[in-house]
Amino acid sequence: MDTQANEPPHKPTYSFIRKPAKTLDNTVTYDFLSKSRMPASPALPQLILASSSRYRREMLSRLRLPFIAVSPDIDETPRAGETPAGLALRLSVEKARAVAVQHPGAVVIGSDQVATVDGQPIGKPGSFERAVEQLTLLSGREVQFHSALAVTDGTRVEQADIVTYCHFRTLTQAAIEAYLHTEKPFDTAGSAKAESLGIALMQSMRSDDPTAIIGLPLIALTGMLTSFGLDPLRHAGTTE
Repeated sequence: MDTQANEPPHKPTYSFIRKPAKTLDNTVTYDFLSKSRMPASPALPQLILASSSRYRREMLSRLRLPFIAVSPDIDETPRAGETPAGLALRLSVEKARAVAVQHPGAVVIGSDQVATVDGQPIGKPGSFERAVEQLTLLSGREVQFHSALAVTDGTRVEQADIVTYCHFRTLTQAAIEAYLHTEKPFDTAGSAKAESLGIALMQSMRSDDPTAIIGLPLIALTGMLTSFGLDPLRHAGTTE
């Protein structure tokens, strides 16, 4: 007699768990795993986020699809004459393709963001001093954030560039330094985290996708994933 036949059905629950695992290519994998060790539905292709960014991992988890994150190994050096928008799109595609080659059959998401003012790219400050310089430059000006997105299954690629227009308030030196000491956004292009206290630096923001500014445009991504058979609304119940 099968004693398990009368047991209540097992309902898997999921959580985002960091599982650093060194591989031959030194990538680090983060798993969105079932707490009960139950596998995802076999009907779903594996979903991979080609990124080491914790911000993008947190954003993708909103869609409640099981996924892993793998850091892509690509050269991100801009090419001669390449526009900021072109750079962001190219890097998002290259990230997705680099990981897709290592994981045949998976659906892979690549994303990249480039901030520009007057057509000139603005990188991540990396230090307090450089962040002060950036925010002093951006004070009272409009910055364009190009949030590029690419999704591939190894055969076809869908891509998009979602632009967010951020107009900074006129900032005093005291306000700049107070913000930087509080939030320390030294790993963020433009030295401001709009999803957090950095919103206080903004006079206005315009975009077709309010999530794009954080680095992963979820509205565009939902449409792309659906075209690859991963509709978040249809499969949301598998990650509860």
